[in-house]
Amino acid sequence: MRFGRTFEEFEVGAVYKHWPGKTVTEYDDHLFCLLTMNHHPLHLDANYAGSTTDFGRNVVVGNYIYSLLLGMSVPDVSGKAIANLEVESLKHIAPTFHGDTLYGETTVLDKTPSRSKDDRGVVHVETRGYKQDGTVVCVFRRKVMVPTAAYIERRGGEQPGRPEPMPTTKEI
Repeated sequence: MRFGRTFEEFEVGAVYKHWPGKTVTEYDDHLFCLLTMNHHPLHLDANYAGSTTDFGRNVVVGNYIYSLLLGMSVPDVSGKAIANLEVESLKHIAPTFHGDTLYGETTVLDKTPSRSKDDRGVVHVETRGYKQDGTVVCVFRRKVMVPTAAYIERRGGEQPGRPEPMPTTKEI
């Protein structure tokens, strides 16, 4: 299974459709809010959200949506990353509610070889997240420093430092 790409493998204009999607539960949303100390009642208090907001129910906290989409993109985009350099923009387009399923896709906008080191480059991408009905909920652009194939090879291949399993007593 592929986990990330080298600089040479990215093509400007390519679109990576991330799989699988994720159905957002109330538990996911509340746990994320509590872990990040976001106690806004729009996300945690069903009575407040239902009776005093335009949405009529809890809205999933936007940073969780961004985090999910970023995570979904890792196997296709930044799984081999040397560094995440920048989040250039982040837009929340529409609300996400408990029970919605998110899907994501990333488009390669540009790629630039490093000016200081010939074993890496910077890839500029845009990730779009959308719900089960196709409604776009979040769009963000970021830049990621990724290695070249030569960088990977010099460091021992795809999974450097991975140990070999010890033989079991039955194999000895």
